[in-house]
Amino acid sequence: MGIWWRSGSGGGGKWVYIWPMWVTMILHVLAILIFTRGFLLTRTELPYYSNCSDISESPCFSYTTPSSSSPNHSQSGTNSSDRACWTKPIVNRLVIIVLDALRFDFVAPSTFFKEPKPWMDHLQVLQKMASTNGSSARIFKAIADPPTTSLQRLKGLTTGGLPTFIDVGNSFGAPAILVQNGKRVVMMGDDTWMQLFPQHFEKSYPYPSFNVKDLHTVDNGCIDHLLPSLYEGDWDVLISHFLGVDHAGHIFGVDSTPMIEKLKQYNLILEKVIKALESQSGPGGLHENTFLVVMGDHGQTLNGDHGGGSAEEVETSMFAMTFKKPPSSIPSELDSSSCGLDLDGKNLCVSSIQQLDFAVTMSALLGIPFPLGSIGRVNPELYALGSGSWNLEGSQIENDQKQSELEKWMENYVNVLCVNSWQVKRYIDIYSASSVVGFSNEDLLHISSIYAQAEENWSNSTKILLLDRNRGNSTLMPVLKRQVDAYLNFIATVAELARSKWTEFDLRMMGIGISIMLISFIFQIIAIKWVDKQYSISVPSPGDSAIFSGSMFTYFVVAMRACSFLSNSYILEEGKVANFLLATTGVVKLRYSIMKGKMLLEGVMFLFLSTFCRFAIEVGLSKQSATSAFMKEFTSGILNIVSGLPLWMYITEVVPMLIMILLAYLLYKATARSSIEGLWKCVILGSILSYMLIAVHWASESNVLGLALPFEGFGRNYIPRIIYVVTLGQLFLLAFGQLFSGENPVDWNKSLVTKTVAMVSAWSSTAILLSGKQGPMVALASTIGAYCILRLDNIEEDAKNKTGGSLRISPFPVMQWSLLAVCLFFSTGHWCAFDGLRYGAAFIGFDEFILVRQAILLTIDTFGFSIIIPTFGLPFLALYRYFSCRDNRGKNLLFMQLSQAYTMYGLITASTVTFTIICVTIQRRHLMVWGLFAPKFVFDAVGLILTDIFICLASLYYFG
Repeated sequence: MGIWWRSGSGGGGKWVYIWPMWVTMILHVLAILIFTRGFLLTRTELPYYSNCSDISESPCFSYTTPSSSSPNHSQSGTNSSDRACWTKPIVNRLVIIVLDALRFDFVAPSTFFKEPKPWMDHLQVLQKMASTNGSSARIFKAIADPPTTSLQRLKGLTTGGLPTFIDVGNSFGAPAILVQNGKRVVMMGDDTWMQLFPQHFEKSYPYPSFNVKDLHTVDNGCIDHLLPSLYEGDWDVLISHFLGVDHAGHIFGVDSTPMIEKLKQYNLILEKVIKALESQSGPGGLHENTFLVVMGDHGQTLNGDHGGGSAEEVETSMFAMTFKKPPSSIPSELDSSSCGLDLDGKNLCVSSIQQLDFAVTMSALLGIPFPLGSIGRVNPELYALGSGSWNLEGSQIENDQKQSELEKWMENYVNVLCVNSWQVKRYIDIYSASSVVGFSNEDLLHISSIYAQAEENWSNSTKILLLDRNRGNSTLMPVLKRQVDAYLNFIATVAELARSKWTEFDLRMMGIGISIMLISFIFQIIAIKWVDKQYSISVPSPGDSAIFSGSMFTYFVVAMRACSFLSNSYILEEGKVANFLLATTGVVKLRYSIMKGKMLLEGVMFLFLSTFCRFAIEVGLSKQSATSAFMKEFTSGILNIVSGLPLWMYITEVVPMLIMILLAYLLYKATARSSIEGLWKCVILGSILSYMLIAVHWASESNVLGLALPFEGFGRNYIPRIIYVVTLGQLFLLAFGQLFSGENPVDWNKSLVTKTVAMVSAWSSTAILLSGKQGPMVALASTIGAYCILRLDNIEEDAKNKTGGSLRISPFPVMQWSLLAVCLFFSTGHWCAFDGLRYGAAFIGFDEFILVRQAILLTIDTFGFSIIIPTFGLPFLALYRYFSCRDNRGKNLLFMQLSQAYTMYGLITASTVTFTIICVTIQRRHLMVWGLFAPKFVFDAVGLILTDIFICLASLYYFG
């Protein structure tokens, strides 16, 4: 290997500089995959369905046959929808209207909140129905379990389980059971339903859900099919999933005109739906026994994001309505409602429900088997609402006249809870026997003890009392309440246990992943030391005080940032921490500048840059938590702070264009002053053209400049597409030049400068375009920051050794380069959560959704300034170090320094990811594991892999 290393002058010898990077990438990919296999496991999916015949195994009253011993079994009928199964069927038809990302304050009256907001009180038809005297309608605050992404939430709603962070298993939920029991299901809207249940719909009208810029296609499709379907009798369950509110939130924010217009549109649609159902709800009508549910799958933050576990994201709304006579009140112990006055001064009560309870409650109302994987409870208020006034004519209950309506309802409800508890216990037993991990023996014993106690009470007292009608009413109600409490306590205990211990963590796989990360860490350190040894480069020693202290300070800063990830508070403030450390390194450099009396301007500029980054990061945090004012335009967050001022509006429109012109001018001057020619010059001129096209694109969209109309249509889509084509052409030319153009052996160092400028400029235009009007400022900041880091690199060594700098790449500027990249990630308005992705950026230049294309654009927007451009721009550090030293080793020395810089850069990135992995391992049972730690791990893991990939691509490009 030593001979191969020293053969660097040959063509094959260049691989000696490359292979450590490729080995590191392989180790990182292997470590991440193995760790992810242990950490982000989905729970064991049981491929079983609940069947009507299963109820014979339960101790509860059975409704499977008319001859059941139950005092309240249903009448046998010819209609399949009237057939009894596990419980007495209460409704014949079910209409579910899902309004994606429906916040609770979209539905509840503004009088229920401290301060009215513009987006409130637009769904007045729901408020009106819920507040009307004698109405069988109720508004619920529905609480979802994170993650609050649509796929996981829909799966949770239909299965009654707790989907994990990455959930790709098969669904054996309500739609499957509906079909198995002869129910006809019709679906329209969001095509996510087809991903979950591809073979379970009688008729389906799916529409693509990923184009967040499209507010109307899915909704219009739902409208076209929903209203006509209400007059048809060929379905038992109808699902209509609207997406307009979710997309309006992603693009414009909650406090926006498109959002308010969408809510008003939904109000009109719901009015028509309710009117159509009411018109056919009379005796013998199509909807005589139909139950309507209008609900959200999750909420959204004020800037339209969701995915995490904040209150705004997990709190959504549910409106339920039946057209029967309203039910009598239920026992106060089961009533979670809070009442107040609506806008008209009428009394309106709002209850609460866990989304976990939805699937099993709907199953109980329809009289079908409960989903096997459900751990929810039959919600008493929603169940009572569907029940209406109990019609027990023809039943075999003796002395019905002596029982109150409430007591009769309690008798049915306690039996439903008996079935519910038996099903949950049955599932836990099957799951624990089938799963590799399951629950601990101690947990299972605790659950079994609570269930056994409830069952003993049922068998010895409650069931006997229900069968013996000669008992007095005074003794029956307290017994029913105690039995309900016992069953609800059991189900609540299981749900609490599942939330705390549901995810199966394979500690062995996680340990292997961490071990491989540590091995890669050691390998990178050895690779750096090996370069020093092979080229006889002096390593800093305590005698070289300036160099040694700089290296030690670098190790301290990297270790400090890595260790900060062991705290959830520091993860939340990661951008501020990185900016503080970057500013600290700037203060250290400024100190040397003052001491040596040189490069003061660069030192001050670097501190000013860190101040700008801090300001931009604060704006990003404001986007994350405070207000949607920053998201009125999905890409101009930094510049929209005081958008109400006319002067500021002109500044926000004009300044980005001026900066683009400045960047084009600087790139042109850099090209004119050098000997860049041929295809390299074509690439750079292509970037200048793209910069000018970006300015034209923004001018065409500007309402202030009055240029919108002449360029309307062309500027919005075609200019971005031209820029993408130019970028692809540039990258193709660079690849072609690398493969087929010869390299001048005399000017190989200048050739490397040309390659670096060309590659960085090629990527920059697309990154700026996708980042929006903040993009030019970020690009200028990154240029100034890189310049200052290069200039301040050798300040200590220049003062010590007038003949030139050290041959060895110092870790200090590499660490600054890495910290600057992290700050740029947060400065562009991103953060480590799925709601920190700017989905709208993926549709710049396009209206239709194509997965691969949109994924690439979203990746460039998210990591363009923080990974792609810094990685390809890193050769500037080696070049500046090379030109500052006086050594005649030629190309091999420069390639060695470049290899060392890339290995150090990868090592710094890997160190932070390693501590993130250790953190999520320690915090795997933390309450915020899916809301904070898991998203942080995913972003860091993806960032590390992308960094490794681009380092390897850069090594092929720069080393030839």
